Amino acid sequence: MQLNINDKIYNIDQIDSNRKLLWVLRDELGLIGTRYGCGAGFCGACTVHINGQPTRSCITPMSAIAPDDTIRTVEGLSENGNLHPVQQAFIELQVPQCGWCMSGQMMSATALLEQTHNPSREDIRSAMKSNYCRCGCYHRIALAVERAAKLMP
Repeated sequence: MQLNINDKIYNIDQIDSNRKLLWVLRDELGLIGTRYGCGAGFCGACTVHINGQPTRSCITPMSAIAPDDTIRTVEGLSENGNLHPVQQAFIELQVPQCGWCMSGQMMSATALLEQTHNPSREDIRSAMKSNYCRCGCYHRIALAVERAAKLMP
């Protein structure tokens, strides 16, 4: 099976079709930026983009991935050594406390900003409400999404 992840083609052999995308990314390909959180698709720590849509990789079986799908992980946000505006804003505003949920937070924020270039606070709350932060950094996360919107080209 071929996977297009972060604009790179990976050849994966003999993967159980029920194996979850999260474990293929982490264990088979070494893309460990995507985190395991709850394992049930609730917390959002494992969020990646499939064809531009935020997707919970911990509950996405490999059988759900089509040959022409494009997958983007947090490792694929930066380009040519430059941080993505979302990454830049999260660092600039010192959003993370423990950092465990941040890759999923950034992936959800990026999906929002790619669809809505100037989101309202309510747009941000709505897009981010399914990503949990056990440290309670929600206010800083919202500020970072607002800042990233200003940094987006």
